[in-house]
Formats: sequence, structure tokens, C-alpha cells
Amino acid sequence: QVQLVESGGGLVQPGGSLRLSCAASGSIVSRNTMAWYRQAPGKQREFVAAITSGGSTNYMYSVKGRFTISRDNAKNTVSLEMNSLKPEDKTVYYCHKVVGGITYWGQGTQVTVSS
Repeated sequence: QVQLVESGGGLVQPGGSLRLSCAASGSIVSRNTMAWYRQAPGKQREFVAAITSGGSTNYMYSVKGRFTISRDNAKNTVSLEMNSLKPEDKTVYYCHKVVGGITYWGQGTQVTVSS
């Protein structure tokens, strides 16, 4: 079955960078839209970034110019490069994909931005 596993989260200072990775099994990342979402305590899960099978990308306004989503087809992974991190970026980040009408989520990886 399809499984998504995130990694790369951790603690960084404001202005720092992190690179998250989503490893997919049971599905090829280049054949469907892949996305990243995030969810802070007490808030709804929100869309962060997506990349289509054709390579087009879309970002939530607050991360434009700071985050970059990309694919590595050889490794069957999707990454989220996060630069100029801000305290408000502190959340759990989730990898997301819809395959055959079924929504799949990773277990999440924690990103903490603090001085």
C-alpha cells in the first residue's frame, strides 16, 4: 500500500534553514501531485506547497520566496527546502498525496524555530 515517510525536521534558529524529505513507497511521486501541509497545536491543518506531475508548483503566500518544493524521481522522494525560517513556521509538517481517490498522509515531522 502507499506509505509516506517524512524526515529532516529539527530545531533551528530564526533565519536558518531545513530541508524536509518525503519518501514514498507503493506510489511514484512524479505521476501525481505531491504536497506538504502543516498543523500547529489548536489549529487546522493548512496547505504549504505542492508540485504537479508536470513540475508546476504552488505555495501558500506566507512561504513564497522562502520555501521550495521539488522532486527527486530517481529516489522517489519529494523535498521541501525551507529558508529564512520564522517562529511562525514552527509546526508539524506532513507529506500528502491522493492515489486512486484515496488520501494518504505521512506521520509528520516536527519543525521548531526558536532562538
